[in-house]
Amino acid sequence: MPHIVLQLSGERDADLMQKSVQVIQDLTAEVLGKERGVTATTVQFIPADQWFIAGKALSETGGSAFHLDISITDETNTKAQKARYLREIYQALAALRGDLHQESYVHLIDARAAAYGYGGVTQEWRHQHA
Repeated sequence: MPHIVLQLSGERDADLMQKSVQVIQDLTAEVLGKERGVTATTVQFIPADQWFIAGKALSETGGSAFHLDISITDETNTKAQKARYLREIYQALAALRGDLHQESYVHLIDARAAAYGYGGVTQEWRHQHA
């Protein structure tokens, strides 16, 4: 039941947004074993003149970048799964954006089950009542 926030540099692009969400959904299910039906994703586009790498705006240097935060329940994935997810997300988004900067980040946020949930119920409660 992850919540994903994806930030993409550049102007709004509906096609890129749809393809990015699809590949992220696929990898989240395949690599992390998360259920698609309870995975929520939001997408934000940040103009190139508002995205800085090494103190320089992408509007000056060119290229593109992304930042992905994904909240998952702590202790539900191994270090190896997380490393694979990070690697494959980067590769997938690089395939969609050929000019992707290496300084594009993925942050897997391990949230305690008692402090995280959806529908008004914590993941801890779901685990105890499964």
